[in-house]
Order: sequence, then structure tokens, then C-alpha cells
Amino acid sequence: LCCCEYVDRTGERNHLAACCCDCEDLDEGCERWLTCKSLPPGALERIADTVADRVRVPWFAGAVKINVSLVPPLVLLPVFLHVAALHFLLGLVILTLLPVVVLWYYYLTHRRKERTLFFLSLGLFSLGYMYYVFLQEVVPRGHVGYSQVVALTCGLILMLAALSRAKKDPGYLPVPASNEKSSHQALPNKSVRGSSNGLHGFTTSGAAPCRAVNGEAKGYSRMSAEEPEGLKKDWCTKCQLVRPARAGHCRLCGRCVRRLDHHCVWINSCVGEQNHQAFILALSFFMLTSVYGITLTLHTICRGRTPFVALFYCPGAYSDYSSALSFTCVWYCAIVTAGMGYILLIQLLNISYNVTEREARLALRDNTGRRLLGGLVIDTGQYNRGFLCNWGHFLSLGSSPPQRSAEDIV
Repeated sequence: LCCCEYVDRTGERNHLAACCCDCEDLDEGCERWLTCKSLPPGALERIADTVADRVRVPWFAGAVKINVSLVPPLVLLPVFLHVAALHFLLGLVILTLLPVVVLWYYYLTHRRKERTLFFLSLGLFSLGYMYYVFLQEVVPRGHVGYSQVVALTCGLILMLAALSRAKKDPGYLPVPASNEKSSHQALPNKSVRGSSNGLHGFTTSGAAPCRAVNGEAKGYSRMSAEEPEGLKKDWCTKCQLVRPARAGHCRLCGRCVRRLDHHCVWINSCVGEQNHQAFILALSFFMLTSVYGITLTLHTICRGRTPFVALFYCPGAYSDYSSALSFTCVWYCAIVTAGMGYILLIQLLNISYNVTEREARLALRDNTGRRLLGGLVIDTGQYNRGFLCNWGHFLSLGSSPPQRSAEDIV
């Protein structure tokens, strides 16, 4: 293939110059639109699939396909922020609509159970663009020292390193081969739970020590002697395997994950046993770096005022376009920081009570949990062993790889 050629989704050789040709669904859709007729069922989905397959860039061994969900943040975010910097009212409208649009898109993709790179692209590009505006508009004013720029840069690098670690394997359970599937299907119902949620039937003794909680999440073998009798394993009808306690099946990834917490759209991956610590670390570094960057910017464009007061009252913010753009970016960062701060708060409370987001959601559905701290945390009472034991359990996650028992190997 030359740099402008590619093999399309039908297996045929195609060229970038023909990206607008041979799309019968699009032709039919335009014809029906001109004649005021309704589209046939599934026409929009087929058109979207065709467009997504043809959005490519030239490359050495053939044109490379670009994920369409990556493009909108790269184009729309700078445009919206620059328009918002033109006037205070424009900034108010745009900064109000942006979270609404993001939440609407999240609801749309979550309802359709679709994976998307939109949120990861938005997050990474927002970080890069805010850092660029800080260096271009704030630092040249001379009120930010070299050491402060270095500290902000180090925080950004540490956050990206933790994010990279959080993007790795969250603790996927190995998918059994076809012969293992048939053997698992032959297991009697009395030895394997029929529920597919991975939580029903789990009961633990209230006097169990910390080590019992630390040990129950390890491994994916059948019941072993080291595990308490109350901890029962579960059968996943999707992956066709027996999964350990607290493991769950992610509908978006299509895999079972050890100690599944939730599927995070911001990293486009599950948060489980192997990457939960890195996820918390990335959120913490983001909060510290973002608050520090907001403080430095407000001290520069609204001198003589505390950051909190300057955020709501900064008379000279729109005196010139540079200050207006910096102030708009500060408010955008504040909105994002508030959202991520809420996520981090919920995560820290859940860790303190040793409950995952998935378990809290199931407990609310089955009415088996207690609402604490004004509903911020749901205590299921299954794995809670006290503040110190719960945090000790969290800090030991992923410390040793799960081991199969001899019974499973046979």
C-alpha cells in the first residue's frame, strides 16, 4: 500500500481521494432528506460507521485510521475558550454549556454501552492546552518564578506517569480456552452461583481479622482452605468462568476484573485490583497540580486578592485579551477540578469503608447497604474492618499475583 491507500472494513483496497465516493447509505439519506422522507432504520448508524472507517491520515505503510471521538476536543475546546474570553457573558454561557454537553455525551455512550476515547482525549488535551496557556500568557508577566514553573511541571509529569500506570491491566481474569468453557458449563448449580453480578451470596463474619479481607480478593481458583467459608465464588455467564469474590464483569470492556470498582471513562479502562492505587495517585496529583496552577494564575492577573476572592471578583480580568483568556481557563480548570475533587472524595470514603463503587451500586439496588455521611458513601457491611485495616487492605492490593490452586490446574 502507498501512503494514501488502505484496506477498508469490507476488505477492499481503497484510496483517500475516494473518501466521498461509493456511499449508498449517504446518497439515499440525502435523497430522502431532499424529498422530506424519513430515513430507514439503522441508516444513521451505517453512515457513521462508513465515515469513521474513512477518516484516515497518510502513513508509510498505508493510511492510518483515526478514532473520530479524538477529534472534537482538539478542535472545539480552544475555539470555545477563545470565544468565551471575548466577553464576560459569552464566558458565562460557554462555561455553563460545556459541562452539560460532556454529561449528555457521557449519558449517551453509557446508555449504548459504547467505549469512547472522547473523555480521555478531552482530559489530556485540556491538560496540555492549559499548560500552554500558562506558559504563553501567565509566565511572561514576570510574577511567576522559575522554581514555581518547575514545581508545576513536575506535578504534571507525575500525574501523567500515574495515569499511564492506571491505564495498564486493571486485573483482568484470564479468559478460559474452549475446553475450559465446556468444563465450567458442566459444573453443577449447587457448587457455582447462578448470579451474574458477582455479589449475591457473599457473607462474612463480623469478627473476621484484617488478613481475611486481604486474602479474599486474591486468586481466581475455586474455594481454597485459606478462604473463609462464607466467601462464595461466582459464575460469569459472559466470560464462562468462575470468578473470585468481589470480581465483576465490565459490560464495556467485555472482561471480568478482580475487585472491580468501576469503568472510568476518563482513562477509558476499568479500575480494579491492579490499578486502583495508581488511579487514586493520578487523581491526587491532578488535584494538587490544578489547584497550584489556578493559584499562580490568579495571583498574576488579580494581584492583591486571595485566590478564592479573585475567582469571583477580578475587575481587571477583561481589561485585555490575554488576561481574559487566562481568567477563562482558570474557571474552566476550576470546574474540572471540582468534578475530579468530588470523584476523589467518593473514592477515599469508599476505601475507608472498604467498599467499591460496584458494590455500593448493587447494595443500593438490592437495598442491603447503609447510607452514611449524607449519602456520600454506602456501607455494605461485608468487608468493613475498620479504618486502618481497610486502608491496609487497599495499600496491599496487587502486591502479589494471584495463584491457581492445584485443584484448578488438574
